[in-house]
Amino acid sequence: MRSASVFLIFFLFLILSVPDVSVAHADVLTLSDGLRLVIEENRLIKITHREEAVSEADTLLAKARMLPNIKTSLDQTFLAYQPGAIFGNQSVPTAEKSFFSYSLSIQQTLYDFRGNASRYEASRMILDTKRLDTKRIRNIVSLDFTFIYFDLLESGKMVLVAEREVERLEAHLRDAKNLYKEGVITKNDLLQAEVKLSDARQRLVSIKNLREIHASRFNNALARPLKTDVKVMDVNETPSDSIEMDMEKTWEISEKQRPEIQIVDATLKSLNLEGASKKSEYYPRFFVQGAYDYTENRYQLHEGNWSLTLGMDINIFSGGSTMAGILKIEQQKLKLFEQKSKLIDEIKLEVEKYMLDLKAAKERVAVTRDAVQQAEENLRINRLRYEEGIGTATEVLDAVTLLTVAEANYYRSIYDFRKAEAGLMYSMGKDLWEVYK
Repeated sequence: MRSASVFLIFFLFLILSVPDVSVAHADVLTLSDGLRLVIEENRLIKITHREEAVSEADTLLAKARMLPNIKTSLDQTFLAYQPGAIFGNQSVPTAEKSFFSYSLSIQQTLYDFRGNASRYEASRMILDTKRLDTKRIRNIVSLDFTFIYFDLLESGKMVLVAEREVERLEAHLRDAKNLYKEGVITKNDLLQAEVKLSDARQRLVSIKNLREIHASRFNNALARPLKTDVKVMDVNETPSDSIEMDMEKTWEISEKQRPEIQIVDATLKSLNLEGASKKSEYYPRFFVQGAYDYTENRYQLHEGNWSLTLGMDINIFSGGSTMAGILKIEQQKLKLFEQKSKLIDEIKLEVEKYMLDLKAAKERVAVTRDAVQQAEENLRINRLRYEEGIGTATEVLDAVTLLTVAEANYYRSIYDFRKAEAGLMYSMGKDLWEVYK
């Protein structure tokens, strides 16, 4: 009995000692996972999907004009007087006083000089522009999230740098206190170390606050509660040499792949089709119509009758609306040509900016990496000189500051490179989720 009680107590202790993983542990998000989530949850992207659905419905409306038009009617008529005719001195009824009737007609356009067909193809091109706009919005949202992701990683590194600075200054303060007790240094060196440590601790608090702000931005982008615990996977700190492109070649790729330019080209095609549809109004429309009409009338020889009609209609004069519509479309096309030229110039500037930023950041990474090593060696030497009594406290504190600055510059250059890399991919029209997947 006693052994059973001991076993039960031990089992309860094991259960209570197991941490709640669901609460204490936060999933580590990669950049690819974050991009997938932000694409699924972003409201702008959801709005563009709705616009696609509206445009798709417009294509169905345009397609309906090319299909047969079927009409039917059903009536019951009640008259105050029975219809009749007078023959001499006699009146003869010609119809029922109350009668039932129905009709069915089918009309199909045979040829309208591609008016309806051009209108339908134009609506399909507009649907393509909506899909391209969704791609454009998705890439903008992805770029914004990528920048937030790298800002979060950078702020995390800045926290580490600040913590290292505090640790180094704390170590220096301990050395200074020991040397002060031994009478090797003056009180001024001790006070100087304490002031520097206090200043470093204040900066650490500010940097941690900045990291919290970036974490809130990250959660906001994912439509999560702002205070959700954030853990992200770091990227490779060594930049790759995968992006080595000629400026002209990069511009050429951008002109082919950027959704904005593709939208303009698709819109121009749709305007050409709308112009063809508008011009068809100058020409006749040929159609065929079949119908069956039935009217209840015992005084009539045939109550029901079939009919087949081959017809043509043409708009002789509409007040110049057709010409005005064509002129409007031509002006819209000229406007789009100007917009496309302006857009190409802006994209070229954007590509050039990111390529220059990428090149500069890559050079900064190489320079600052060496600077960190030199600053570490400088701190080591000055500490030894200070411990041996041949160096000053100011030299040690300056060395700590130099190392902190070198480390901060190194991490900034790393994430500046990553952001410039993402920006260049975006400016070339590549899908960032596919790039980082």
